[in-house]
Amino acid sequence: MIGAFDFSRRKLIVHTSCTKRSTDFIAFLEKLDNLYGPKPGVGVKPVVIVLDNGPIHTSKATRKALAARDHWLRVEWLPKYAPELNDIENVWAKLKALHLAHLTFDGRQKAYPVDSGSSICSGYATAYHPAPFLGLSRLMRSQ
Repeated sequence: MIGAFDFSRRKLIVHTSCTKRSTDFIAFLEKLDNLYGPKPGVGVKPVVIVLDNGPIHTSKATRKALAARDHWLRVEWLPKYAPELNDIENVWAKLKALHLAHLTFDGRQKAYPVDSGSSICSGYATAYHPAPFLGLSRLMRSQ
């Protein structure tokens, strides 16, 4: 699972895949393109994405994909070795503990819950993550 939290809409955006590679992250960026990217006849609103320094975020392919979107997508890099600032990790931990812990999966090749796929994340951000991006606000204050 790869995802982002839309703070203004309080919405969790998720891309599921069986692997966690740069190509999966780039597919997630394409999903963000559809949701937030430039559209003909509509003004572009800048979007900020906060990334840690994980390998899927720092590969050559990912950097190229991010550079192609730099006219509307601004990247804020978290400091290395600072997981307490990566608030999406708190979302994933709660999602796994509260919703995925008791689900049955249909084999390794199909790592999606048998009993409802994407509905697990629907409404999750508002219900279980009432104070998003506390780590990011701590980071911004320290600069």
